[in-house]
Amino acid sequence: MLELEQGRHAVALGTIAITGAAGNIGSVVRRALRGEVSRLILLDRVPLEAEAANEVIHTVDLRDAAAVENALAGADAVLHLGGVPDEAPLGDLLDANVLGTHHVLEAARRAAIPRVVLASSNRVAGFYPTAHRTTPQEPVRPDGLYGVSKAALEALGSLYADKFGVSVICLRIGSFEEVPSEPRHLATWLSPRDAVGFCRAALAAPLATRFATVYAVSANSQRFWELPAESELAYTPVDNAEVHAPGIAGADLPADPGAPQAGSFASPEFTLRHLRP
Repeated sequence: MLELEQGRHAVALGTIAITGAAGNIGSVVRRALRGEVSRLILLDRVPLEAEAANEVIHTVDLRDAAAVENALAGADAVLHLGGVPDEAPLGDLLDANVLGTHHVLEAARRAAIPRVVLASSNRVAGFYPTAHRTTPQEPVRPDGLYGVSKAALEALGSLYADKFGVSVICLRIGSFEEVPSEPRHLATWLSPRDAVGFCRAALAAPLATRFATVYAVSANSQRFWELPAESELAYTPVDNAEVHAPGIAGADLPADPGAPQAGSFASPEFTLRHLRP
């Protein structure tokens, strides 16, 4: 069973809610945690079926505040992975990623759920150059509208931590893949094993951590981002994309140190297709 630490005292965490439970990361974390907690509350707009006796399923659109609040009732912590996962028209991103996050945080406030973990993204700061080791304390530099929506998610988390006392941890998730498949992934890859490790550690971090933003990325030799200190999150990633470099076309080519960390995500074309002609 996971434990949520309050100061120096560990408190058993019986029920975890996961939004976006049908997604790529949600599915992996669901399988990993179901044997460690007494109950999993699984939310997604895609219908799911319970795969274990301790799973509770809710088919929920995150834009429906009342439905979100009802589904999260009884949770001890929330792992919020739901939302639009890539570039899209701004209206769609605001509805799913910003308004949906607001509904999750507001449900946590109203139900006195002490910990919410928010899935942010490395693309909140994708315009920093590849030669720069980026930290979460630096100003955001979104690489597109998706990055803007995740910057707003982080801001909402900070607001609910400061104003209402909800303990919020934002994970700036890297390139989640079974194995890295392109040169950029040598820096940005987040393996399934490390994704579970970061999510588990964020859920179980001391409640004295009122608000934190950390990069969730594997221990890649070429990574762009600073890993969290032990004082921020008690997890050290173990996988390294470099092991897979021989199988990645172009991995041996020198990188442009001035190019944006986001790669092609930072190109105008990537966003222009989602803007009005």
